Amino acid sequence: MANTRSAAKQARASLRRQANNKSIKSRLHTLERKFLAAVAAKKVDEASAVYRELSSALDKAAKTHVIHRNNASRKKSRLSARLKTAGAAEAATKKA
Repeated sequence: MANTRSAAKQARASLRRQANNKSIKSRLHTLERKFLAAVAAKKVDEASAVYRELSSALDKAAKTHVIHRNNASRKKSRLSARLKTAGAAEAATKKA
């Protein structure tokens, strides 16, 4: 238990931030799973739409310091590469 009023207030604020950060991270994980499922199913149009949404969510999470900006950048880069390979695979299938 907190010893001072300011420590008690800080503990309450910390719990609020923890709950907010948890919901943001949960949304990021959900969007990432959705993206990976779309890529695995070779649904490039759907994956592209989810990627745009996920990219925006990662930037917003980084802006509010829920995740580190380099973490957001790294995830976007890797997911973009997956989207690109999925798109190339679909194009090759359509050509053949």
